[in-house]
Amino acid sequence: MSFQDDPRLIEAKAIPMTELVDRLGISRLKPMANELIGPCPLCGGRDRFGINLRTGAFLCRKCDLRGGDQIALTMGVLNMDFKGALQWLCGDKPAQLDQAEIDRRRKRAAEADRKQQEAQERYRRKAIADARVIWKNARPGHLGIVPAYLEARGINPSLLSEIPVALRFIVDHPYVKKIGREYVTAHRGPCMIAGILNMAGELTAVHQTWVDINPPHGKAKISHEGESLPAKLVRGSKKSGAIRLHTPEGADTLVIGEGIETTLTALVADPFPNAAYWAGVDLGNISGRMQKVKGQKYSGLPDMSDSDAFVPPSWVKRLVFIMDGDSDPTMTRAKLECGLRRAMALHPGLEGKIVHAGKGVDLNDVLMGSKPEKGTSSGRSEAETGEAPARQGTPEDEGGEDG
Repeated sequence: MSFQDDPRLIEAKAIPMTELVDRLGISRLKPMANELIGPCPLCGGRDRFGINLRTGAFLCRKCDLRGGDQIALTMGVLNMDFKGALQWLCGDKPAQLDQAEIDRRRKRAAEADRKQQEAQERYRRKAIADARVIWKNARPGHLGIVPAYLEARGINPSLLSEIPVALRFIVDHPYVKKIGREYVTAHRGPCMIAGILNMAGELTAVHQTWVDINPPHGKAKISHEGESLPAKLVRGSKKSGAIRLHTPEGADTLVIGEGIETTLTALVADPFPNAAYWAGVDLGNISGRMQKVKGQKYSGLPDMSDSDAFVPPSWVKRLVFIMDGDSDPTMTRAKLECGLRRAMALHPGLEGKIVHAGKGVDLNDVLMGSKPEKGTSSGRSEAETGEAPARQGTPEDEGGEDG
C-alpha cells in the first residue's frame, strides 16, 4: 500500500491546526483573522511566521519554512521525513526533538525576538527625532499656505478666528515614502505640518499635508511611476497622540475627529460650549486595539491590555467622537465605540457620544456643500437635540442613520 492510500493521511489532515501547534510546542502565536501569527519555530523571526487556519498553509518570510498541511508542518518543525511525520501524528511514533535541540531553538528564537525589538525601538526613536526636526524647521501656520489650504476646504478666516498653533508649514518640503524596498522622494512643495502630541504633551510625530502650489491650493496631486499617492503622511510615533487644534481654558468636553479638516469643521460649527477640539489622526489611533469575539467581525469592545491606546486627559467629562460616513459604517462605528468604552472604563462617570454627518459624507464634505445620501440626515449635536447623556459604558449615538 502506498502512502497515498494510507488511511492515516485523512486522520493526520483532520487534526486541527491549533491542536497541532500545541503538540509541536510552537509558542507565542497570536490569532489574527483566520491566521496564527508569531515567531517562527525554526528561526525565531518575530511576526514573520503565519499559519492559515482555513487552508493549513504556513510560511516563514525569513527562513522560508513553508507547506500546506499538518504533515508538512510536522516534517519541518521536527525535522522528520514524510513517513516519520505521519507515524508521529497518528500516534505510532511518539518521537520528539531532543532537549538540546529544543533549548537551542528556544535560545535562537529569544535572540531573534530581542534583536527585532531593538531594531523596532531604534526605528521608532529615529522617526520621533525626524518628526521633531521637521516641526522645528516649520514656520507658524498663519504666515504661509495654511490659511489658503483651509479656505480651499471651506474653512475661511471668517469662520476660524485664528490659525491653531498646532498647524505650521514648510515652503518646500520633500515627500519621502518607502516604495518597495527603497525610500523615494516623489514630490516637493508647500506642506502643512501638524504636531501630534502624546498624553504627556510631548511631540512624537508630525502629520504632513502637501498643498497644491496653484490656486485654490487644495491637496497636492502626487504620483510615482503612474501610481497616485496620498497627499498626507505621518512621520514619527502617533500612538496615543492627537493634534490639539483648540483647547480653551477650563474645557470639560473633548471633541475628536479623524482628520484636521473634519475636526476644524466641528470647531467652526461650535455646537459644544467650552469644548476642546483635537484630531485623532486615524480610526485605529482613536480606538486602540479591539477585542476579538468569536462570531463577530468587529466587537466594539476594547482590549484593555493595549497600553498604547489613546485615553483622554482627566479633565474631560464628556468625550465626543465625530463619525465619518464615507467609510465602512459597521467598522467605523465599532472602532469609535471601542475607543469610547475604553475611555469610559478608565474614567468612571465620563459621558461618551458619537455624532456623525450622515451616510456617504464626512463633516467637512457637508461644509463644502455635499449632502448625505438619500434617507439619511446630518449629525446633530446634543445642544440641538436636548437628549440625555449616555450612560456609563454605553456610548450614545446621534445623527443620521447610516446602515
